[in-house]
Amino acid sequence: MEATKTEKLADDDKRWSKAVSFVFAAVLMAVPLLLIFVGGRNIGAPGAWIQTAVAGLRQGSNDLSFLHPRRAHNDRLYGGLLIDGFHEESCHSRYQSATYRRNAGRRASPYLISKLRRQEALQRRCGPGTAAYSKALEQLRSGKSVASPECSYIVSISYRGLGNRILAAASAFLYALLTDRVLLVDPSNAVDELFCEPFLGATWLLPPAGFPLTNYTNFNMDTAERYGNMVKDKVIGGDAADDVSTAQLPAFAYVHLNHDATMDDKYFFCDDDQRLLRRVQWLVMRTDNYIVPGLFLVPAFREELDKLFPEPDAVFHHLGRYLFHPSNHVWGLVTRYYNTYLAAAQQRVGIQVRIFGALPDSPALLQQITSCTQKENLLPEVLATREPMSPDPGAKSVSVIVTSLKSWYYDELKSMYWEHATATGEAVSVHQPSHEEFQRSGATSHDTKAWAEMYLLSLTDVLVTSSMSTFGYVAQGLGGMRPWVLYKPANSSAPADPPCGQDVSMEPCYFKPLSYDCRRQKQWTDPSTIVPHVQGCRDAGWGVKLVGRSG
Repeated sequence: MEATKTEKLADDDKRWSKAVSFVFAAVLMAVPLLLIFVGGRNIGAPGAWIQTAVAGLRQGSNDLSFLHPRRAHNDRLYGGLLIDGFHEESCHSRYQSATYRRNAGRRASPYLISKLRRQEALQRRCGPGTAAYSKALEQLRSGKSVASPECSYIVSISYRGLGNRILAAASAFLYALLTDRVLLVDPSNAVDELFCEPFLGATWLLPPAGFPLTNYTNFNMDTAERYGNMVKDKVIGGDAADDVSTAQLPAFAYVHLNHDATMDDKYFFCDDDQRLLRRVQWLVMRTDNYIVPGLFLVPAFREELDKLFPEPDAVFHHLGRYLFHPSNHVWGLVTRYYNTYLAAAQQRVGIQVRIFGALPDSPALLQQITSCTQKENLLPEVLATREPMSPDPGAKSVSVIVTSLKSWYYDELKSMYWEHATATGEAVSVHQPSHEEFQRSGATSHDTKAWAEMYLLSLTDVLVTSSMSTFGYVAQGLGGMRPWVLYKPANSSAPADPPCGQDVSMEPCYFKPLSYDCRRQKQWTDPSTIVPHVQGCRDAGWGVKLVGRSG
């Protein structure tokens, strides 16, 4: 009798499941018609949800968990980090991106949010097209400095690969926040075709027409106004910064914090030098590094930085989500690929493979990738047999996106998961948006794909990156993820052991930090002894990065 009752309940459950599936299928069929009637044009994430639901129905499973997919983050302003008021058609990604993120990320501090609103007001009051900007240009054109200028500026030179340029602009922006300067970004390399404007009612692009420093993009180590040169030649700088008269100050200074910066250039990170630079109205900065950890080592900035970023391991996470919104063209690439290949997956894995130069395809690197992903349970192992297994309708679906200049790594991974069943029964699909073969920095079509792929990686659930890659740094910061980093082997003839490890934070590494304490007569010292949350990088032992506060 009890068995009969149990069987009856099971039959009832099946009939109920079929009934719900039938009703839900009818609803799904009606949704497109409803969207047409209401004139919906860019359904984005809702379209992805429908794909997920349909996939669940096609599986024929009694599991209706697809009715409640992992919720995307729906706070389109990221907790107040962004501001309302932009015309949405001009930049779809600004207010849509949150709906594509399963990881809501960290919340910005109220102090940072208020500081951003003040910076936006400064950009509107002093930026291009204002009377204050015209006045500042005239002062720069005169070649003379001015005491207590109404507005001050920092120009960030667009230089090297896209990842470098993004990290450089973020670094310059933080410096602008700390010193009340207007940020102006060099418009070279089609910045306006890659990114939306971040400031409401103002521009961050430096208008080339009428800018007196016509050759600023060519500034280098030999530029007379380079701050390091002026320090070395004792023109300005040093411990007597307060004694320098306004007449002695230059109309502008070129701050060279590139990979080849000298010790004199790095005095930029000392208090005395910062007091002097605050009095220079125009700064032009070139860097191919993420210099933010260096700013945390400047004593005069620490109190402000502590208020801005109670969680110092989330600086680029916040600044990146605030500043860098894909243009409509790039956003179209992102959303079409996402909705087609990633949206319906229950687990999304990003693998970023950085190949330097014209190196041949490396079976050792492929082995390192598979060892890392399988050892850390990011991807399932495969069975040695090629015999088909009975499909498991309840198995988790995994979608892998591979980004690399080469297609070989994608081809090998795809073949492995196509030709072999997984030990867990999970269905793994592998995808690669593009393979350009060679890096062509500055080529708009190349940079467009690179930016789209960085963003796609940031939308995954877990991320594997290559050591010392600014491409990976941008993705992990935007996504709010501590990545699994593929270690470079100590000996090129031996595989890396272990193959990878999870990074200590999602912050990028500063490869060329200052190596001295300004308070100790500028002698070498370990930066972590000055600021505990500035620690060494796992992927570049000579570099430093921001980590979470201990305790």
